[in-house]
Amino acid sequence: MRALSMTGLAALILAAVMTGCKEEAKTEFTTAKAENGNIQTTITATGTIEPVTSVTVGTQVSGIVSKLYVDYNSVVKKGQVIAELDKTNLTSELNTAKANQASAQSTLNYQEANYNRFKTLYEKGLVSADSFESTRLSYLKAKDQLITATQSVMKAQTNLGYATITSPIDGVVLSKSVEEGQTVAASFNTPELFKIAQDLTNMRVIADIDEADIGGVKEGQRVRFTVDAFPEDAFEGQVTQVRQQATTESNVVTYEVVISAPNNDLKLMPGLTANVTIYTLEKNGVLVVPSKALRFMPNEALLTDKQKIEDVEAKHKVWTREGETFKAHKVEIGTTNGMLTEIVSGIGEGTEVLTDFSLSGGEEEQDEKASNPFMPKPKNNKNNQNKK
Repeated sequence: MRALSMTGLAALILAAVMTGCKEEAKTEFTTAKAENGNIQTTITATGTIEPVTSVTVGTQVSGIVSKLYVDYNSVVKKGQVIAELDKTNLTSELNTAKANQASAQSTLNYQEANYNRFKTLYEKGLVSADSFESTRLSYLKAKDQLITATQSVMKAQTNLGYATITSPIDGVVLSKSVEEGQTVAASFNTPELFKIAQDLTNMRVIADIDEADIGGVKEGQRVRFTVDAFPEDAFEGQVTQVRQQATTESNVVTYEVVISAPNNDLKLMPGLTANVTIYTLEKNGVLVVPSKALRFMPNEALLTDKQKIEDVEAKHKVWTREGETFKAHKVEIGTTNGMLTEIVSGIGEGTEVLTDFSLSGGEEEQDEKASNPFMPKPKNNKNNQNKK
């Protein structure tokens, strides 16, 4: 008896399974409301934060650094003395130049007096023309020598002034490349002593944008970026310049884009890496629907006998379901970001549009889900199989 009861139970389970497989598949439709929303498209990149204005301070004369008056992060004013070189040799050169100037002045005084005397004698016919011209030439050479000596004095004074190094701008010292007692040699390249940033509250990001994205970047676009130093903070800026010069590295072409980065709280420091998001398209408060609503098309093979379709001729259309009727609406579209599409006209806010459908129940449910929903299937496929 026990064996019979188990056999009967198995038969009941098998019958239930077969009955479930023969259930008719049900078509379920997914809808979405047309509503006011925002359409945005973005591109991402990385960049480096740097001051808008920074000046490298060097020296035009060689010498030993005798005094340093600033250090890293020192706040300086324009014209403030920040370093001095040893002035011994430069002062000696100035004194020598001044001595040469005095000697040239004495020579000129003598030659001028001699010239005037010979001129008087020449006019009276007491000296030859050759002697007069020789005296005149000596006088002109003495004048030129004085000019040269004077220029040497000015040059020596200027070089002595270069030994006192001042800040060219108001700002903050970012780097210091020398120490007291170090010798700097000004030959073909000016030695770097300091780097001064003008205003750390006004920074910028230099971002490298891939060539595939650069076409969508324009001045004035909004930018958000983060830095690893403050991962919870999001900083705002905008594109201020798109540079035309391309950079190629490992066969990858990028373009530099300059982004403003206000830094009133001084969190952003030069050299930080910024993770940049540029909003290349922004439309706020427009009527939008999911983009797949514009690709939806009701499948006649999946409709019941009571359901019908009212179609329209249109390049762009969306569908609604009104009772047993599937109705198409001609719409004019605007911008899109792939996920959402702007509806300019054709339907109003709150309209429920069809976006997708799915099959539930029936022995072909899994096959239907895996196949293309827009491919029609025989409406009575199951009945045809039963007849066979």
